[in-house]
Amino acid sequence: MTGAVAVDAKAKRKALRMLSNGVYILTSRSGERYGAATITWVSQASFKPPLVMAAVRRESNVYACLAESRLGVLHIVGTEQQEIAQRFFHPTCAESGTINGEPFAPGATAAPVLANLPAHVECRLERIVDTGGDHAVVILEVVEAECREAVRPLTIAESPWEYGG
Repeated sequence: MTGAVAVDAKAKRKALRMLSNGVYILTSRSGERYGAATITWVSQASFKPPLVMAAVRRESNVYACLAESRLGVLHIVGTEQQEIAQRFFHPTCAESGTINGEPFAPGATAAPVLANLPAHVECRLERIVDTGGDHAVVILEVVEAECREAVRPLTIAESPWEYGG
């Protein structure tokens, strides 16, 4: 058989939305500019060195900051923290020690660490894989980590949101 097979758009969308995805907040800083966004396409990629990969919208401010500074922080969002995650669906606003209303402080890498989330990993950008799509895959090496509280991480399936497909 030759040629492309037509994909049922509704079936594809439904199937892709069944992939297991957590809810995370990625922050970065380049000079005095900050970027932050809720992201969901994240996975650990290597033990040695410790690597994670994430898909990040190429037109986002967090992507621009990450590409320039090569530093970022991936925050774990707990099941009871949907309101915090919702704040990062909007453009980044950094003022008076907050990003989108959430307090932060510079981490060991100087990238912004959000104070009210239970765990985070500070990362150095290892590589950007430009897929040509609306998201690029960023490969991040974990250089620092903190777990303030053991919580059950929020997943897209447990949230009111859909992202994917």
